[in-house]
Amino acid sequence: MPSQHPHLTSPITLRGTTLRNRIVFGAHTNNMSDMGLPGPRTRGYITERAKGGAGMIVMEPVPVHRTGVLTRGNYLHGTDDIIPAFRQVTEAARAEGTVILQQLYHIGAHGDSDLSFQPHWSPSGHASYHDSDGSHRMTEREIEELIDAHITAAIRCQKAGFQGVEVWAAYHSLLDQFWTPWSNTRDDQWGGSLENRTRFSRRIIDGIRRACGEDFILGLAVSTSDAHDVTLSVESLTEIVALHDATGQIDYVTCGHGGYLDFERLMPTFLFAEKLTAPVTEILKGVVKHAKITSEAHVRTPDNAETILASGQADMVSIVRGQIADPHLAAKTMAGRTDDIRACISCNQMCWGRRSRDYWISCLINPSAGREWEWGGDRFTPAAQPRHILIVGAGPAGLEAARAAAERGHRVDIAEAAPQIGGQFRLAGLQPRRAQILDLMGWYERQFARLGVTLHLNTFLDTADIANHPADTVVLATGSLPDPNAKQRWLPALPRLPGLENGNVWSAEDVMRREARLGDTVILYDEGGNWRGVGTAWHMAEQGKKVILVTPDPYVGKEITRTSADAPARQRLARLGAQFVTEHVITRWHGNGATLRSGLTGEETVIPASALVMATTNIAFDPFPETFAGKHTHRIGDCAAPRQAAFAFHEGRKLALTL
Repeated sequence: MPSQHPHLTSPITLRGTTLRNRIVFGAHTNNMSDMGLPGPRTRGYITERAKGGAGMIVMEPVPVHRTGVLTRGNYLHGTDDIIPAFRQVTEAARAEGTVILQQLYHIGAHGDSDLSFQPHWSPSGHASYHDSDGSHRMTEREIEELIDAHITAAIRCQKAGFQGVEVWAAYHSLLDQFWTPWSNTRDDQWGGSLENRTRFSRRIIDGIRRACGEDFILGLAVSTSDAHDVTLSVESLTEIVALHDATGQIDYVTCGHGGYLDFERLMPTFLFAEKLTAPVTEILKGVVKHAKITSEAHVRTPDNAETILASGQADMVSIVRGQIADPHLAAKTMAGRTDDIRACISCNQMCWGRRSRDYWISCLINPSAGREWEWGGDRFTPAAQPRHILIVGAGPAGLEAARAAAERGHRVDIAEAAPQIGGQFRLAGLQPRRAQILDLMGWYERQFARLGVTLHLNTFLDTADIANHPADTVVLATGSLPDPNAKQRWLPALPRLPGLENGNVWSAEDVMRREARLGDTVILYDEGGNWRGVGTAWHMAEQGKKVILVTPDPYVGKEITRTSADAPARQRLARLGAQFVTEHVITRWHGNGATLRSGLTGEETVIPASALVMATTNIAFDPFPETFAGKHTHRIGDCAAPRQAAFAFHEGRKLALTL
């Protein structure tokens, strides 16, 4: 049977080294270092993607200099101590047939003094777009120091077993700052003309090639953004790439999207279109004579990737979050099993969302990400004693527990009171642009069919039903419910919303289930600052409702700031006419309006509305006894404590690994 992805699964050669396919696990900060060295967590994370069939892995960037440290989890700079530790990673990856490189980086002006305790070195001393600091205009001697630092770092990579390096010039990093006239206002040999502005990067690349030899793969990472006029235009970027390609020293160019002046599209969520850089990589592919072109930024699925390659828009594709979500994406594609791929839902919650808080990264739908060394990868070992397991509730916790337990050879029944699986997570998939969640539900249904999980829909089990079930193990994953008292956390003395008895008060779940009668003007009170409130407001605004979003937070979408989706979400709400009232609570509902109190001044205001939607903290739904006689009883997910979906998926997997 011919491959459904013939271009994606075909080999490609870089500097005499053949990649088994054109799927790249591109560079990204996983923040997993142990005291600056790659330890078991890093090794497990990288090895799992190598086992999963990636053609090439570009490892997390290593800062080349003390002034380039950006995260707590960065690897050590300026020391050979990293060589033996990295060699363990490269040997493991290469043993699985993957070509492995490392990215070299310096952030330039956009550093983090809290982590580096150094001034940010930049071409012209401009302000940081990472924090509120300024930067240091480098002297010529310091420029030479950074050139040497890049070359020395590449030599260490080679000694550690990396088959090449990727020089980072994307997202308005140091090299991009030299290239861009707005951020390079120097009047010496490093600024002004194109030749001068590219001298820094060309010197680095030439030095690495001379030091590491002709067989060493050398890549260049660039990016495109049209958010501000001051960043490089596509025409300017094309000219710069062509200039570097003409040297014959660059083997590939990878093009990302966004940057420090356009952060929302640097790791684009579901709010943005897929295949964001494909039009630009097509232009770049038309001007290079030697280098291969890699397209990245929201290349989420093998189908996306095949389309890009088949249409001649790139030679390779970088699928990062897709291989975080399913580390075996490449192998499944090679085997023609793309229906088995657990597709990324573009949420950013546990990958960039954790990295933005300086934690090591994971994945909302794949809790093994970052835990491979503890859990044996994203794979399963048979249970020593297969059991009959009853799982009550088919929300995220129950779904993952059922799937993982069945993978280990247990006999699994899962009962769900609703007519469809997914619980509240399915409702989230009904919000604007979040249908990837519904795709995930389809994946679980296919996995259940493959594994022989018996799914009982429209099945509400009471205590007697569970006690009499033949299963020897019971897993309660019954989720949570909206608080019937609509209690607000920032009015802690009030046990319930004053005026609740006046009616026309609904939960976000009521709205998404189409059970709420809203009228024309709706106040949505959002105390979570996440998609439960923001997405429901967006849904109502798209239906033509006049939405007034009230929050005790200083801005709308505070908890999705970590995903870089808050500003785009506010923009969409504003365009739909939604009004924002921040730093307020609701002191009374009148049935046709609400009294709001400012958290800043204490002043109260009455706002008329036909309905009130409360997106407040849920309460656990657990009507069952602590244990069932003769059965092992476990509680996971929201019925243990209402939280976000990532922790439910995690508990489902973790429990299944112990059964």
